[in-house]
Amino acid sequence: MAELMCTWLGLELASPIVASSGPLTHDPDLISRLVDAGAAAVILPSLFEEQVEHEADELERLYSMHSDANVEAASFFPEVPGYESVVDLALALVERTKARVEVPVVASVNGTHPGGWVRYAKLLVDAGADAIELNMYTVAADPMRTAAQIESDQIALVESLVHTISVPINVKLSPYYTSVGAFAVALEAAGAHGVSFFNRFYQPDLDLDTLEVASALALSTSDELRLPLRWLGLLRQHLHISMAATTGVHSGHDVAKVILAGADVAMTTSAVLRRGPEHIATMLRELSGWMDEHEYTSVGQMRGAVSSATIDDPEAFERANYIGALARYTSNFLNRR
Repeated sequence: MAELMCTWLGLELASPIVASSGPLTHDPDLISRLVDAGAAAVILPSLFEEQVEHEADELERLYSMHSDANVEAASFFPEVPGYESVVDLALALVERTKARVEVPVVASVNGTHPGGWVRYAKLLVDAGADAIELNMYTVAADPMRTAAQIESDQIALVESLVHTISVPINVKLSPYYTSVGAFAVALEAAGAHGVSFFNRFYQPDLDLDTLEVASALALSTSDELRLPLRWLGLLRQHLHISMAATTGVHSGHDVAKVILAGADVAMTTSAVLRRGPEHIATMLRELSGWMDEHEYTSVGQMRGAVSSATIDDPEAFERANYIGALARYTSNFLNRR
């Protein structure tokens, strides 16, 4: 039987499947089911900048509402025993999860500026997190800020984290950088231990009845695997840090694809939301079956076997293959008529 053990961020994992941040990693009971099914590591839900700032603003508004009234007004808003902030809840989740499972537990923070986020990351590490994921979930909506300014701030944040915390740092990227490759190389130079391709932004919609901006959760499909596949294949030869695929991983065959392209691990959320935590066991069986069928003895043997550095036609990962793909589609379409 094929050996599934691998290394990610310097952490030894029993398999290359990681349960990424999502609703199922918000509950230690569900996390236990994910691990029992074969998840080799879990990433907890992100602590978002907006959450912390909104909570602080609301508390400030609450306690200052009657600051000019008489002293008896203070009794209207007594201290609430047992109140836990979003930061307290995030720290408690790390502690409870570490007490329940023996796989690496990764805490996630969403921040775009150096400063307070370094403090929160350190608190999560002190609570027991084995690594920190920096979730680069931000929309560059300010037209007055250039790409260079945005990327400079993000690199500075990574450098601050590297010099402050003692555990590995994984950066979860979006696909919208002008040069994904150059930014990934810069992250490695800044001290990041790994990168994940790619974050999925929740896109807004319009409600035609209320004329309001509506939000909806759209789960990924295996078709979305093609984007991370391209960049994994292109960058495996240029990066010496860990790489992960985190969009479109739904089956053991998807896991095989991303490892062949150059990934160290495959992360999944949508697949287990659709099919339940136990689907990870199915994915592992599919992966093992494919490896045995194709005579791969280990995950390490597979890694990067079909990257741009190893295949005969490296342009297959680039735009040069676009015309060929169109020509083949046109030919097949005409032959069906």
